[in-house]
Amino acid sequence: MFALSPEIAKRMGQQFESNSVKKNYLAVVRGYAPESGVIDHALKEELDKMTDRKARLDKPAQDALTEFTRLATVEIPVAIDRYPQSRYSLVEAQPKTGRKHQIRRHMKHIAHPIIGDAKHGKGNHNRYFATHFGADRLLLACIEMEVIHPVSGQPLFLRASLDKRFSDLIKHFGWADRVAEYLHNEEQQNR
Repeated sequence: MFALSPEIAKRMGQQFESNSVKKNYLAVVRGYAPESGVIDHALKEELDKMTDRKARLDKPAQDALTEFTRLATVEIPVAIDRYPQSRYSLVEAQPKTGRKHQIRRHMKHIAHPIIGDAKHGKGNHNRYFATHFGADRLLLACIEMEVIHPVSGQPLFLRASLDKRFSDLIKHFGWADRVAEYLHNEEQQNR
């Protein structure tokens, strides 16, 4: 999100800092993730070489909370790791706090890294998806966000479509109907 004035940017930033922005993500993860769960795992800040040069290095880990639901699974008859088949899940994730790379780090923490995650994922699975499915990017997308309009004070519900590569993969795995059902249910809840 971005704003066209410093005042509006400040108001929006306050919403993000207070964790009052609701966000829903879709991700493709390795393995059969649990049906649902809450990941309550504090995260130490990951510093970026360029933008965080002056950040404190001794900062303690911060509380981080992510709720997730498994929407669908698939098993493909290919040995990518040590097993004769490879399993994947489509999950919906809702970060309740806003830590850097929170969903990526939390999914890795529960041994279900996101496909395409070069830093927190599994390279052999990432390469397979890039080569065989044309999915050469992180398979994590914010599809819904709810904020309070900084001027009117009214709830503002934003929805973004998946890009072509992500949606093609969803179709290939037979998950399109499940995603459509999920989006329809979310839309009904937000009315």
